[in-house]
Amino acid sequence: MSKEAMFTMKLEPELRDAFMAEAEASHRPASQVVRELMREFIERQRQAREYDTFLRAKVDTARAQIASGQYASDADVEARFAARRAALRAKAGGDA
Repeated sequence: MSKEAMFTMKLEPELRDAFMAEAEASHRPASQVVRELMREFIERQRQAREYDTFLRAKVDTARAQIASGQYASDADVEARFAARRAALRAKAGGDA
């Protein structure tokens, strides 16, 4: 990858000094560390956007199902799973 672009930023001298010392302690150029941090930030942002899109679609689907009457009440769900638990206990041969 070509390294032709320059990036200038303002930061506190203490932060810069601590960053430069840590980069040197890790035997890596500060520019390499900054590039890695930028790539990680970009990836985290992309993943967050993808998750938001996924979650929004799930919520939209659920809202559409509720609007069309395709849902079960709390009591229905509790009854259904109580029956499943009872069947599993009976199959396992225990009353636990």
